Amino acid sequence: MNQDMCVACCGGILNIRVGAIIIKDGKLLMVGNERSDYLYSVGGRIKFGETAEEAIIREVLEETGVKMEIERLGFVNENYFYGDAPSNFGKMIYEISFFFYMKVPSDFSPVCDSFTEDDTKEYLKWITLGDDEKIYPEFFKTELAKPNISVKHFISDGRQNAYRKTMTSYKNRLN
Repeated sequence: MNQDMCVACCGGILNIRVGAIIIKDGKLLMVGNERSDYLYSVGGRIKFGETAEEAIIREVLEETGVKMEIERLGFVNENYFYGDAPSNFGKMIYEISFFFYMKVPSDFSPVCDSFTEDDTKEYLKWITLGDDEKIYPEFFKTELAKPNISVKHFISDGRQNAYRKTMTSYKNRLN
């Protein structure tokens, strides 16, 4: 039962994920790794048998070393993109993500000891929403600047542009 909610589907991948919105002193906590040129939300895949709420509490603990409580669900994102990790490189991924605002303790001092699925070391980075950092999901930059209490649904579809970028990246790796 402890399998990630990530399944092969028609030559692509269906992925069900959770992400944390951790804001402290006007800054947002994001994750990066040495392989990627972008940052992404603290979080990861839901495991079969878990609820999204159970998964985000587990993922935040795994990636920050701190067990946090959920404040509320903020966003649901359907996202089409092409994978860039070694295990999914160039494959179309349809990902459904649930993003939760977390209750951040006043003494929050995160420590990252996590790795990507291909054992690349991850790191945590605090950013301000006006930074030029490339982050995913991209809508964080606009939506977190003016938060409200409703749950918003986003559809992101990067199949065309991402395919061109992925193929260019792949060709560059071959040269």
